[in-house]
Amino acid sequence: MILLDTHIWLWWVHEDMTRWDVIGALDDAYDGEELVVSVISCWEIAKLVELKRIDLQRDLDEWLIAALGPSGIRLLPLTQQIAVEACRLPGRFHRDPADQIIVATARVHDIPLMTADQKIRRYPYVRIFDDDMTIHDG
Repeated sequence: MILLDTHIWLWWVHEDMTRWDVIGALDDAYDGEELVVSVISCWEIAKLVELKRIDLQRDLDEWLIAALGPSGIRLLPLTQQIAVEACRLPGRFHRDPADQIIVATARVHDIPLMTADQKIRRYPYVRIFDDDMTIHDG
């Protein structure tokens, strides 16, 4: 199982060819690994639409159904354990609550996170899934 950060999910769904390295790695991972996203990613995308920072070219609800259902990506819920872990992350982590929840989700489920966010990639307490198909500790 691999947890996708919100932007990675967007890139994959929209086949962002400027990020072909990520798309290729995801396609390879998709063949053998279950891909999941945190429910907080749905909220992040909704906020980006609300703030007009992205245009999904369709209704948000329709986009979410299409981005989850046929793609085979499974949505992981925000549980009590994840909520608490997000507030107790070891070491120093930045203040973005969505990123805290995504990192906590990866930690609670003990799964690697695929992200291009350098703040998260430098965090030593989460496993990172790299574009070259390797997993390493932050």
